Amino acid sequence: MKLSDTDLKQLDTAWALGLPPLRKDKLLVTLIEDLKEARERLAANSQNSSRPPRTDAPWTSVPATVAQVDASQTPPDAVADKPQPDAKAPPKDAQDVRTPAQDNPTTAPPAQDNPTTVPPAQDNPTTVPPAQDSPTTAPPAPANQKRKVGHQDGAPGHGRALTLPVSATHTHMASHCAVCQDALEAHSFRPLGGHYVLDVTISAHQGLAGISVTHEKHIYGATPCAGCGHLNHSEPGSCPDDSSWKNLPMNERGLVGPMLASLIVCMAKRMRLSRHLTQEFLFDWLGIYLSTSTINRCIHEAGRAVEPLEEELVKEIEAAALAHADETPWKEWGKLLWLWVIVTPTVCLFLIGDRSKELVTNLFGEQFSGWLMSDGYMVYRKFKNRLRCWAHVTRKARGLEEAFNAEAVTFGRDVNQWLDRLMKAIYEARESPPQTCLTITFAAELAAFKQLCEQHRDSTHDKTRALAREFLNDWDAFWIVLQYPFLPLTNNEAERALRHWVIARLISQGTRTEQGTRAFGLLASVIETCRKRKILPWPYLAKVIAERRKGNPAPSFASAALAA
Repeated sequence: MKLSDTDLKQLDTAWALGLPPLRKDKLLVTLIEDLKEARERLAANSQNSSRPPRTDAPWTSVPATVAQVDASQTPPDAVADKPQPDAKAPPKDAQDVRTPAQDNPTTAPPAQDNPTTVPPAQDNPTTVPPAQDSPTTAPPAPANQKRKVGHQDGAPGHGRALTLPVSATHTHMASHCAVCQDALEAHSFRPLGGHYVLDVTISAHQGLAGISVTHEKHIYGATPCAGCGHLNHSEPGSCPDDSSWKNLPMNERGLVGPMLASLIVCMAKRMRLSRHLTQEFLFDWLGIYLSTSTINRCIHEAGRAVEPLEEELVKEIEAAALAHADETPWKEWGKLLWLWVIVTPTVCLFLIGDRSKELVTNLFGEQFSGWLMSDGYMVYRKFKNRLRCWAHVTRKARGLEEAFNAEAVTFGRDVNQWLDRLMKAIYEARESPPQTCLTITFAAELAAFKQLCEQHRDSTHDKTRALAREFLNDWDAFWIVLQYPFLPLTNNEAERALRHWVIARLISQGTRTEQGTRAFGLLASVIETCRKRKILPWPYLAKVIAERRKGNPAPSFASAALAA
C-alpha cells in the first residue's frame, strides 16, 4: 500500500479537487493501485491463496467436530515459552548485582524492556524516567465496581533506565511526497517521536575480533511537501500480521536489534542455555539487562522471521537425489509429538508434529523421486526408491546373540555373519567395480537367507520374530544396495543431525507452547542448513530478522552463500 492511514486522514474531496491536473492524475493513479490491492487482500482465503484454513471466517465453513477444551488440562502460565505476568521483574539472583550506573548494590536493574517513545528534542537521552512515579498501592475498588483491565491507578510501576550512552542517532524522513512524488526538503522535517535500539556488532581491533554493544536512537517525524502541502510521515517498517503467530508483531520499533536477537538464539539453541542463563550472560558480560519474557520473545520472533525459508528447503529436498530421514519423540507440555529431520547434502530440515503419513508427505512434497534412507517405520514404504539402515538390524541381531534363548542366539549370529559378508563385498565393489552385479553373485545366498527369515517369522521369541518380519517386510529396500554399491548402508547422517537437539530436549524437557515448538523446528533447520553449506548462521539470521522487520522478503540461502 502506498498511502498509509496517516496519509488518508489528510485527504478530503475539496483538497483533491483543488489540485492541479497533473498532481490530481498522480493521486488518482495511486488511489486506484491501493484500491485494487485492498480488494485482493479482502478476497483472500484458504481456497485462493496460501493462507491456512484456520484464518477463514467461522461462518464460511462448518467444522466437523468441535474440540472440547478441559480447563483443568490447560497448562499454567508459568512456562518458559509463554511470557509471564511478572516476567518484567528481575531475577532474585540479579538483585545483588551491582550495575555500572548504580551506587546501591542492593537495587536490581529495572525490568521493563519495551522501548519507550522519546521526543527527539530531549537533550539527555541516556535515561528514561520510570513509567510510574508513585509506588503507592492502588485503593481497593468498590464491591459493585468492575476492576478495569491492565495497570491500576496508583499501583507501583516499572520503568527502564538506559544507562548506556547513545552511540549514534538516525533521523528517518520521507524522501518523496506520497501524493505528488516531489522530492522533500530535509530542513522542513519536524520530529515527532523515536525509540532506542540495543544491538551488538562484531568488530576487529588490531586484528582481534570482539563484540561491541551499540545503543542507537532512531527519530521519526513529518515532512511537508512544498508543492502540494501534503504532510508526509515517516514510520518504522513492519511485517504484516500473521494469525499463526499470536501476539507477536514484527517491526523495527523494538529494543533488541537484529544481531543481539541472533546472539540470543545462538545461546538458547546452539549453546542450549535456558532463558535465565541467557539473561545472566548478557548482564554479566555485556551489561545488557533483558527480562526472560523479552528473551523468549526474541527467539519466537526469529522463528517467525525465518519461516518463509522453509518452503525453499522443501523444494530443494524434492529435487534431491538422496535424503536421510529419522524421527525421535518430543514433548510439548506433556503432549507426545515427534521431532522429524530430513537431511540431504545441502539441507537439514526439522519439523515437530505427529507421527503420521500426512506429515511425511508434507516434509518431502509430492515431487520427491530420489533415494530415501530411513528406519523401519511403515509410513516410509510409500516411497519407491527406498533404502533401509543396516545399523539398526545389526544392533538388533547383536542383541539376539546376547539373549538367553537358543533360537534367538542362533538367528542373531546367522544375521550378523550374513551382513558382515555382504558389507565386505560392498566395500570391495566401491574400490573396484565387479564384473558381475552383487545381486546376481549372492542370489543363491539371498534365497537361503529369505528362507531362514520365513522359518522364524512365527517364532515364539518376540524379538526373533520381529527381526525376521522386518527383513521380509522391507526385503527389496535392504538389498537394493547390492545393485548400487555406492548407496549408503546406514542412516548416520540423520542420526547425527538429531543428536544435538536430542540433548537439548533432555535439558529443556521439550517445549511448552505450539508457537515455541514451531520456532524450535524453524531455527534448528536454518542453523543446521547453514552449517552444511559452510555459512556462519548468526550474521545471516540477523540479516533475515532485519529484512523481515522492514516487511521485506527473507534473503535466501543462496544469497547468504554468495555473501560468504
